[in-house]
Amino acid sequence: MFTILTDISWLSVLLAFVIYFILGALWFTVFFPKLYKISLGKENDTTQSTAPIFFVGPALCCLVITIASALLVYALHIETYQSALQFAVIVGVGYLFSNTVNIAINPNIPRPILYGLISGSYHLVGIILVSIILLAMK
Repeated sequence: MFTILTDISWLSVLLAFVIYFILGALWFTVFFPKLYKISLGKENDTTQSTAPIFFVGPALCCLVITIASALLVYALHIETYQSALQFAVIVGVGYLFSNTVNIAINPNIPRPILYGLISGSYHLVGIILVSIILLAMK
C-alpha cells in the first residue's frame, strides 16, 4: 500500500489539509463558539489560551488525518464523487465522530454529548471536504 506514496497528488493533500484546518478555526471561533464554550463548561470564561500547542496540535492532527485519507483514497481506488462521499461518511462517522464522542465522555467535560456533536460534526464535515478535494485533484 505504501508504494502509492508516489501516486498521491501532494498538492491536493496540502490544499485539503489547509481547508480542514481553516474550517476548524472557523468552526470553533466563528460558527459555534458559544455552544463550544458551553460544552466545556466555560460559557463565562472570556480568556483564550494562545499557547502554541493549541494551534500546532490541531494542525498536525488535521495533517495526519488528511495524509491517511489520501493513502486510503488511492489504495481503495476511489474514482467517483459518490464513492468519495461514501468513504468520507464511513471514516467520518465510523472513526472521527465516534472517537470524538468517546473522548468527550469523561468526567472532565461537563456536557459530553454537546461537545461530541459540535466537535464530531466538524470532523465529519472536514473529512467530506478532504475527500472531495483529494478526488478532484487526483
